[in-house]
Amino acid sequence: MVEFLPLFLFAAVCLLLLLGYPVALTLAGTALLFAAGGIVGGVFDADLLRAMPDRLYGIMLNETLIAVPLFVLMGVLLEKSRLAEELLDSMAAAFGRLPGGLGISVVLVGMLLAASTGIVGATVVAMGLMSLPTMLARGYDRRFATGTICATGTLGQIIPPSIALVLLGDQISTAYQQAQLRQGIYSTATVSVGDLFIGAIVPGLLLVGGYLLLVVVRARLNPALAPPAADLDAVSGRRLVRSTLPFIGLMVLVLGSIIAGVATPTEAAGVGALGALLLAAARGKLSFGLLHESLQRTVEMTAMVFLILIGASLFSLVFRGFGGEGLVHGLFSDIPGGVFGTVLVVMVVIFLLGFILDFIEITFVVVPIVGPVLLMMGMDPIWLGIMIAINLQTSFLTPPFGFALFYLRGVTPAEVETVDIYRGVVPFIAVQLAVLVALAIWPELATWLPQAIKGG
Repeated sequence: MVEFLPLFLFAAVCLLLLLGYPVALTLAGTALLFAAGGIVGGVFDADLLRAMPDRLYGIMLNETLIAVPLFVLMGVLLEKSRLAEELLDSMAAAFGRLPGGLGISVVLVGMLLAASTGIVGATVVAMGLMSLPTMLARGYDRRFATGTICATGTLGQIIPPSIALVLLGDQISTAYQQAQLRQGIYSTATVSVGDLFIGAIVPGLLLVGGYLLLVVVRARLNPALAPPAADLDAVSGRRLVRSTLPFIGLMVLVLGSIIAGVATPTEAAGVGALGALLLAAARGKLSFGLLHESLQRTVEMTAMVFLILIGASLFSLVFRGFGGEGLVHGLFSDIPGGVFGTVLVVMVVIFLLGFILDFIEITFVVVPIVGPVLLMMGMDPIWLGIMIAINLQTSFLTPPFGFALFYLRGVTPAEVETVDIYRGVVPFIAVQLAVLVALAIWPELATWLPQAIKGG
């Protein structure tokens, strides 16, 4: 029974999270309770807890995580300055006369917002407030409209610069180093957040293409779902360029500096935050109130992320103290099908956990447990990171705890029922899973671009 204590610890955390207790306090509190019981029972070494101060100090010194508040600030500034409204109006005028045209405009705007903000909640709420009333007023099916908005909002999970990729990249990097050390490899080879950013570009574009194809095909097969908006005025090329150029410019500035090797993700995040500030000022949207509100929101979101990270660090320490890594390694070794079977089981487990846990919880709790074991089997860390990232993206759309569903539910009119939102996202979840399968079959979709850039 003692050897299964790590599994009981993990199950207890999941149960308490389902009951609605705060994530960070649940992770830390449950771990401490199990550690105390293990110390009393003589099955846990109390000296292991002395490593916790060093872990916290390491979190504070982690330069990669500085990108989190900077990217959050960039996204919040773009959201609060209302630059996205002008972009959506222009895109709707450009595509609205086509069947499913408003859906196409939502996907394209969502892609640009994802590449500029990286914050799922902000994108879903902004798109819901701006586009859903227009889509419903022009006869769009409620499930079609809400599904398109929810799925598009989650693009901020995979399209860089993404907060999720920053956090996941940090965990994958640590897991990769641990895997090398356990195999007696002491080389300096590692994987960075920048590698994950570059590796996510092609899969992210594939996902956007899949969403666009789904919208167009469904609108063609059933025009009643998404009728053309013939009353929309045509947009001038100048207006279209004026509304899209700031987002494209910011995207090129941030991603281009990382791809070119001019800046690290943390430095690029600083450039992006400054760029968003200058854009808001250039459009006359910058004020003391907007800046104060943006900074306060940034501090709140950053504090939440780091508090969860501290709780997860304590959880993983106790989990390892009970021999959890050995248990996981043994379980993986017994899975039939070798490496393929192991990856399949891990991906299915992460997908199912996405129904009840947030991506941050899975990133900080599950990835440190399974990451080193999977990487010791010879998997490419960039490919594994992108696979997990796309898998985690579905957690925003899967009921009952899909956060994108909650975000949109909070801003939808009363005539839109919750079941409409739930059913509307199902086809888009299928697209996400199709991209995940394609990535499993052709790992080069994630690994080719990083290798080409490093080789160049």
